[in-house]
Amino acid sequence: QVELVESGGGLVQAGGSLRLSCVASGHTFSGYTMGWFRQAQGKAHEFVAAITRSGGGLVYGDFVKGRFSISRDNAKNTVYLQMNSLEFEDAAVYYCAASPSPVLDREPVQYSDWGQGTQVTVSS
Repeated sequence: QVELVESGGGLVQAGGSLRLSCVASGHTFSGYTMGWFRQAQGKAHEFVAAITRSGGGLVYGDFVKGRFSISRDNAKNTVYLQMNSLEFEDAAVYYCAASPSPVLDREPVQYSDWGQGTQVTVSS
């Protein structure tokens, strides 16, 4: 089991940027595929991005369209989500999640550990 704590959310104007961080503790961080998901009010979890254990493999949700970038620093036990050109529709609670599988997976059920989430609000 790994404990995850997200930070970096907040209020941003449309077109602006935010960088989310997720710090892991409790187990070997480099042994986990890491993902970011989001949940807007009244909606299901939506896949945002995932990164392999080494950081060499990446996958993004279709809506990202080059605006977001996922990265990780295994020495710091941290995964990041850089979000640029934010749109009103990006407002949601953003969660990081860890999967013991080496596969880049878009399904929330494949991720065994989740953070508490960080709120992103986008103003028009």
